[in-house]
Amino acid sequence: MARNEWLRNFYNSLEWKQFRLALIMEHGPVCSRCKRLIADPRQLIGHHKTELTPENVHDRTISLNPERVELICRDCHDKEHLRFGFEHTGQQVFLVYGPPLSGKSTFVQQSKGRLDILVDINEIFAAMTGLPEYDKPDSLLPIARQMRSQLIDHIRVRFGRWHNAWIVGGYADKYQREKIIAETGAEPIFVEATADECVSRLRTDPRLRYRQGEYEAYIRAWFERFVP
Repeated sequence: MARNEWLRNFYNSLEWKQFRLALIMEHGPVCSRCKRLIADPRQLIGHHKTELTPENVHDRTISLNPERVELICRDCHDKEHLRFGFEHTGQQVFLVYGPPLSGKSTFVQQSKGRLDILVDINEIFAAMTGLPEYDKPDSLLPIARQMRSQLIDHIRVRFGRWHNAWIVGGYADKYQREKIIAETGAEPIFVEATADECVSRLRTDPRLRYRQGEYEAYIRAWFERFVP
């Protein structure tokens, strides 16, 4: 199958055309983003809030769910997908920081979009070594840090057609946080948790069954170094 043929087949299907028409009849020919009345309904795009993929296009709860599809004009659709003059519109950067096991990764996974960039030292280690997320050999740390710095540099100059960027880490050092914020324009998001809460999560995390002492030391060290 040619690239994206599955997507063309879906949007050319009678089922999708009837679904889109029903949305227009229910809500009127109005862009849900800018609220403009669109004289030619053919210029209204049925935009999926969850981007379609070959894996989910046949899932009606995603592809044909009126709660997951919004009617938007072509300008708003181009802004959404960062194209045709809107390449850098709306790109936001978030610095998500907090102690180990505070829930940073969970928060980001629940918040990020498919075209967002994630800069997380744990994910970098996993990508370059193929090891489990929490297995980070000390000898490879300088390489992982260099790769993280390069990614942050790309974010700083807004290189590429990404939507939002999430820089994730402990960042107990206030100077380091402020430097990233100043260079990238990031909005800081502190994922708050007490040391006891983090240790409690450590005790129940099966991935860290054999690393309890190691990670409790990381947690205690973070709270010792943290400056609000």
